[in-house]
Amino acid sequence: MSEIIINPASGSIGAEIGGVDLSVDLSDAVFSEIRQTFIEHGLIFFRNQELTPDDHLRFAKRWGEININRFFAKVEGHEQIAEVKKDTDQEINIGGAWHTDHSYDQIPAMGSILLARETPKTGGDTLFANMYRAYESLSDGLKGTLESMNACHSSRHVFGAHTGYAEASNQRIGNPELATQDAIHPVIITHPESKRKALYVNPEFTVNFEGWTKEESKPLLNYLTEHSTRSENITRFKWEPGSIAFWDNRCTWHFALNDYPGEKRLMHRITVEGSALC
Repeated sequence: MSEIIINPASGSIGAEIGGVDLSVDLSDAVFSEIRQTFIEHGLIFFRNQELTPDDHLRFAKRWGEININRFFAKVEGHEQIAEVKKDTDQEINIGGAWHTDHSYDQIPAMGSILLARETPKTGGDTLFANMYRAYESLSDGLKGTLESMNACHSSRHVFGAHTGYAEASNQRIGNPELATQDAIHPVIITHPESKRKALYVNPEFTVNFEGWTKEESKPLLNYLTEHSTRSENITRFKWEPGSIAFWDNRCTWHFALNDYPGEKRLMHRITVEGSALC
C-alpha cells in the first residue's frame, strides 16, 4: 500500500485522505492513522473507492456498532445500509436542510459513512459546517448562557405521518409510525474524544430549549443557525462515483444541495452508533 496522504479539505473543517484502498482489510496502523485524522478534523473524505456493500460494512464496523435507520429505504440484501436516492422525477431530496443525524435519539449516532454510487453530471454537492468553530466564535457572554442550557430534539415533525415526507420522497422515507423519538441534550457538548467544546443544536431536529416555549426559542435558534453557517465555517464537497464522506455528527452539520433537477443521485449510507453526550 502506498503512503497515506492527508490534505485539509478547506480552512474550516475536513481532510481528504489519499493512498488508501478501503476495499481491503486495513492494518491496525493504517486504521489508527485514519481514526486520528477523523477525530482531529471531524470530517474525512476518500476518492475513487470501488467498494462492494460488504466492503463498506467491513470498514464501518471497525468504528463501532451499526445503527439501522428506522425511516430510510434499505439496500436490497443489506439492511444495515440505507439507500439515499433521488429519482429523476423527484422534486425534493433527502437531507436538503442543515442538520446532524439522529440528534433526536437519546444516544445519538457517532457518525455516518456516505458512499456515492451514482451522481448527477452537475450539482448535488454537500455542505458541511464546523460546530467547534461555531462555538468558539460566539461571544463569551453567549457561551456562558448556552453552557447552562439544554435543548429538546425530536423526529416527529420531520418523519411523522403528517409531514408528507414519504410521498414527497417517492417512498424513500417510510415508517412514520416510528417517529416517536424525543431527546434532551446539552446545547454545548464536550466531544468525548477530542475533548473540544461544540455547539449541539441543529435547525432540522432541535425544536426548543428546555424550559422555553418554541416561540421563545425560535429567535435564538435562528441566530445560532445563521452564525454557524457563515462562509468561514463551511466546507463544500463535490461528489463523484466512488467518493466517500465520513462525518462526525457530534461536531458537524451537513446539507445536501438539491440543484440537479431531472437527474438521479444514488448514495449508500452506513451510520455508526455513538455514546451519550455531556
